[in-house]
Amino acid sequence: MSWDLLLWLLALCALLSLVVQLLRFLRADGDLTLLWAEWQGRRPEWELTDMVVWVTGASSGIGEELAYQLSKLGVSLVLSSRRVHELERVKRRCLENGNLKGKDILILPLDLTNRSSHEMATKAVLQEFGKIDILVNNGGVSQRSLCVDTSLDVYKELIEVNYLGTVSLTKCVLPHMIERKQGKIVTVTSLLGVISAPLSAGYCASKHALQGFFNTLRIELATYPGIVVSNICPGPVQSNIVKNALTEEVTKTTGSNADQSHKMAASRCVQLMLISMANDLKEVWIADQPFLLMAYLWQYMPTWAWWITDKLGKKRIENFKNGVDADSSYFKIWKTKYQ
Repeated sequence: MSWDLLLWLLALCALLSLVVQLLRFLRADGDLTLLWAEWQGRRPEWELTDMVVWVTGASSGIGEELAYQLSKLGVSLVLSSRRVHELERVKRRCLENGNLKGKDILILPLDLTNRSSHEMATKAVLQEFGKIDILVNNGGVSQRSLCVDTSLDVYKELIEVNYLGTVSLTKCVLPHMIERKQGKIVTVTSLLGVISAPLSAGYCASKHALQGFFNTLRIELATYPGIVVSNICPGPVQSNIVKNALTEEVTKTTGSNADQSHKMAASRCVQLMLISMANDLKEVWIADQPFLLMAYLWQYMPTWAWWITDKLGKKRIENFKNGVDADSSYFKIWKTKYQ
């Protein structure tokens, strides 16, 4: 075999490999490190069993699904949110479908905006279970309104709930983890903490603030290698977050019941979250295409990302004013062309 032929074969193999990887990426629903951990990494059922896990925002959406999947792993659960009756419902289903007994689940009502109550809540968890292995900061609220129309009270509420409430609870739990020199602080931020999108200025600001805070906290805790700080950045996920999103006034929500079939199932999102927790990943992106692609463009090709965002942003605002779900229309275009 001549050297020229060998070089051509190697080049062809490299090209085919690149095409295969590109096709895999177009169908990916998580960043490459996360998907590698799902394939080759540690399993949640090996790593998370017998831990005490405190989940905020556990009454619906991602938090609710996280409670269900954790209940099958043999953990002790602390479920928190403002809606006690919904927490009771989640607990009943955990007991019906999981591997836990009643004593393994503590319902702990919590208002993230009532920061003076967070220390007492932390003491209640420690009194009940003696330790906190994992804190999952999942509670939060979203927004759908134009900046020019939005009351400053809406932005205050978003910062109070999404940012200050989460920071406050973390600061209450952190001394316990430092004393034990181990623990996991898992914060559900958003892809909108990595990128930006119109109609969500206050929400984006609160999620960018979380990213900055927990990235800094991770550095400050470098002398405690047993304490892991993880940021989970999901894209659109099937939940009531848009329905309960604030609009131009703090007392008004969207009440939207738009079709969510284009969004990732909460069960898949949580499955990938558990992989991240089991493998101590510092930051993960969880989203279907084209949202995952946009995150990569913002990270590695920001000039292109700005150009695309400007184009899509105008359409998103137009659709919003016409009562159309913009994310759904983008996904349908992508699905038609690439899947």
